[in-house]
Amino acid sequence: MEAVRRLMDLRHRGRAEDLPAVLAAAAPLLDAQSARVLLVDYGQVALHPLRGATPGTATGHAVEDTLAGRAFTTAEHQWHDEGDGGLLWLPLLHGAERLGVLELRVKAQPSAAHRLDLEVIAALVAELIASRRFYGDAVEHTRRRLPMQLAAEIIWNQLPPLTFAVDGTIVTAVLEPCYEVGGDAFDYAANEDTLHVALFDTVGHGISASALTTLTLNTYRNARRSGLSLTDTCRSIDKWIRAQYPGAFVTALVAELDMATGRYRRISAGHPAELFLRGGRTLPSLPAPNALPLGLGHMVGRPPGVVEQRLEPGDTLVLYTDGITEARDASGELFGVDRLSEFLLDALNLGATAPETMRRLIQTIVSYEEGELRDDATAAMLQWRRRQG
Repeated sequence: MEAVRRLMDLRHRGRAEDLPAVLAAAAPLLDAQSARVLLVDYGQVALHPLRGATPGTATGHAVEDTLAGRAFTTAEHQWHDEGDGGLLWLPLLHGAERLGVLELRVKAQPSAAHRLDLEVIAALVAELIASRRFYGDAVEHTRRRLPMQLAAEIIWNQLPPLTFAVDGTIVTAVLEPCYEVGGDAFDYAANEDTLHVALFDTVGHGISASALTTLTLNTYRNARRSGLSLTDTCRSIDKWIRAQYPGAFVTALVAELDMATGRYRRISAGHPAELFLRGGRTLPSLPAPNALPLGLGHMVGRPPGVVEQRLEPGDTLVLYTDGITEARDASGELFGVDRLSEFLLDALNLGATAPETMRRLIQTIVSYEEGELRDDATAAMLQWRRRQG
């Protein structure tokens, strides 16, 4: 409890950069010789020590092929026995969002009861990181391994956490190139039984694209919060794009999921259809597009059409921008929809979680294009389970 009290003091008068020192001082109270926070970088490639008020030189761990990385990817604790003690890694989760891991050096492997207490500490540390990160730049300094371009800075500051879950339903997304992205974005919100999800792909690149994306995101949120229907939401976005950026356009998938019944409704505004996965196989795609790209809707007289599908528990939908399927290898071969479907089915069949499947997907796309993406690549996975109660 004394360790908890010391950490709780940061809630009211502390910064994220104060956490390493407070945690190190509290380690003996946890029967640990040391304790440190490791945060995942923007590319989700490695885990790095949280930058403190006095930056250190301690190294981190790769996500791939390390126990610390396994704690991050599986969201389960990992133990390394060193004979006279060992290292324990606990996942740092803010809701369903994976922040990194808490690393503890202890004299002996903790008992089950002691580990549960340490998991409470890890949960508190995650909450502190999430709540204090906006009062300084320590978290951003830790997570950034390359200079972030201004267009990407603008977009990342507009986005919700990459992963959200309520009961058994989860939505999780990835974006690349994470330090240069400017034209792709996603959003979601859960209101009562409705989960709102949207994916946008803006024409162009750089600052101009990020400005258009910012307008699109905030117009979408304004329409959603005003209680507009899917059709009227698309009309509103279309109107504002046309007014502020004549001739520009944004392709989009704008969707709603009733989490109680599995009723899925969406509009594809010039956007590729989502992948529809059920029971280890790919089902036929839903009709798409069923509206012109946002900003060009005035070219037709009819309102955007809404496609409806009744989901079954366990169904998975994957929304993506063309930067995923149009990625090219050295020979010029497209990654394509079939390869995307095969990759997702294989990952899910092997038991990978939705966030981990998305992380592996984006790493695969980056590797496929030999580290140099030709276009923004964004994907979001939506998995539905019947809401309890």
